[in-house]
Amino acid sequence: MGSEPLIRAETATRTEARARAGAALTAALTVLVVPIVLVGAAACSGGDRASSPPGAVDPPTSGGCNGSCASATTFLTQSEVERVLAQATAEAQARGVQATIAVSDRVGNVLGVFRMTGADTTVTLQSTAAGGTPVVGGLEGVDIVPDSAAAIAKAVTAAFVSSEGNAFSTRTASQIVQDHFNPGEALTPGGPLFGVQFSQLPCSDLSRRFAGGAAAAGPMRSPLGLAADAGGLPLYKSGTPVGGVGVVADGIYGLDRSIADRDLDIDELLALAGSFGFAAPDDRRGDRITADGKVLRFSDALFSDLAANPASAPAFASLNGSAGALVAVPGYAAAATRGGVAFGQPASGIRADALDFAGLDAFVLVDDANAERFRPIAGTEGGQALTAAEVRELLARALSTANRARAQIRRPLGDPARVTVSVVDTAGTILGIVRSRDAAVFGVDVSLQKARSAAFLSSAGAAAALAAVPPAEYLDGGLVTLRTVALGDYVSGARNFLGLPNALGDGQVAFSTRALGNVARPFFPDGVDAAPPGPFSKVAGEWSPFSTGVQLDLIHNALVQHAGFIAGLVADVGSNCTGVAGFSGGFAVGAPIPAVANGLQIFPGGVPIYRGPTLVGAIGVSGDGVDQDDMIAFLGVHETAVALGTINNADAALRSDRLAPQGTRLRYVSCPQAPFRDSTEQEPCNGR
Repeated sequence: MGSEPLIRAETATRTEARARAGAALTAALTVLVVPIVLVGAAACSGGDRASSPPGAVDPPTSGGCNGSCASATTFLTQSEVERVLAQATAEAQARGVQATIAVSDRVGNVLGVFRMTGADTTVTLQSTAAGGTPVVGGLEGVDIVPDSAAAIAKAVTAAFVSSEGNAFSTRTASQIVQDHFNPGEALTPGGPLFGVQFSQLPCSDLSRRFAGGAAAAGPMRSPLGLAADAGGLPLYKSGTPVGGVGVVADGIYGLDRSIADRDLDIDELLALAGSFGFAAPDDRRGDRITADGKVLRFSDALFSDLAANPASAPAFASLNGSAGALVAVPGYAAAATRGGVAFGQPASGIRADALDFAGLDAFVLVDDANAERFRPIAGTEGGQALTAAEVRELLARALSTANRARAQIRRPLGDPARVTVSVVDTAGTILGIVRSRDAAVFGVDVSLQKARSAAFLSSAGAAAALAAVPPAEYLDGGLVTLRTVALGDYVSGARNFLGLPNALGDGQVAFSTRALGNVARPFFPDGVDAAPPGPFSKVAGEWSPFSTGVQLDLIHNALVQHAGFIAGLVADVGSNCTGVAGFSGGFAVGAPIPAVANGLQIFPGGVPIYRGPTLVGAIGVSGDGVDQDDMIAFLGVHETAVALGTINNADAALRSDRLAPQGTRLRYVSCPQAPFRDSTEQEPCNGR
């Protein structure tokens, strides 16, 4: 079944969901509209900047950049890192609280971690289900995570999700990863980036690791993936992001379950103080950007809410050793401050392409010696494998589509989509990665996750591989086993749900990451609150953003091991997030899955690639709106098929949208209408 029936099926599904909601939806929206509008007005960038802290002036700033402002001179210096730390510390002192503060550069180098005297040295991962009921299982309630890990994750998140076209925060992330969008609104689908919190993982085989000394080529890993807890804000200079600041002061690493009010979160207040002088441009902040017609959030804290004037913060040298001390964080930072790297320059690990993608304004990943890491290569599976020329064409066609496409989450309006594109073979081997100028850094790892997820789940070996890995071992608070979850249970659940006794084991269904997301949500159909969960999700009362189902359980033990490593208890996790035994098994490695070494991703933008009827790999795209990601991936394959005639998208008879479990059709791709800047074409994916 082609894309046109998919779009119609989506419309029909949404109509049915709305019909079932009826008066309840109307009532819920009526209750929420007024507070949300008031919150949006309070949190808008004009209000923030107009309300400066006592005695300080931080004038409104305009972005003025569309991806080309970053230069060799735009980076955080060591003295600027110390200024950010001092400003946040001074605000904490004024409020009588103790905090741990981290600063990173744009590619995730940790430039300094400062722990105030008396600050908690651990945090508890905690959220709640709808109605305030505590969730048990997954990472919920884990209380052995070092404070430094949480602060670093917040700083890296804010840096990774921002660009010259958009400034997002960890509060923005909280809004877009939950089971409803917006959080707290009943009868709405999950967030557009549902599941992205489990990317940039510390066990990723793509992300780089701290090796001591000066800041190095990234992108670097994050100790907890992407954070959705308020208290992480991006840092800007001359209209371009140069890093992030992350703060932990309340002992909880959580999220905001409702946006129908304004929170004065202590972590966010301290991060805001730290960002003074490096604040995001007003017209690039998340509260100037919409997704699905809803305004995103940036910060609930205003400069006028601060208790101290950050412009008058004491010198960092006077605080270090008195108010607290710089701390070393194993795997991330020494007990010192350092300057960051300039994004887009070879030292950052991301620089302009000079070999393969002429005329496309392409950027590539390089190592510390400026050698390209993922130049196009051939697949590893033999006769039917993708050739290097096919990989190059796939990357070029997808990037060309992105350059034509109108961005969803960037300003100014009308700018092109900025994304990262990854191609893999069926073994998960990285065959090539290319990026747009100024694409958000988080999209590097996520695009690879999407490509690998589509290839893996469309293969004949997924079921056996999942059944062979060690079970996820949940902890009850400290190092006490609560229960274990076998990954094979998800396979049997999917087979029963789909009505296919050999699903994930015969290669007879082409699964996109959009389809994977369909069956990995806590409601099926998504947005129908009374519906049961998909087979890759959790039952009611067990699901949360810290307990998502197969996505987390596949890499759960690796995350716990890494937290133990930062705490100085165990060795670090390896460069494969799968196959790690739990705490009681000593984190031994057994039956890892190289095909998804950096974890699964469960939102749109990944599709498998075929040579005739034979699966040969997949493509993943990330960095802009999810429909744009879907379109760029799907059309990248289609246009390569037209140009070369050797590879193709999945035949319509194989695509996941031919399945309709419980009467609701799965999806394959969904492309935006009239998406191009240079064409009036309305539905570019139909019939392809």
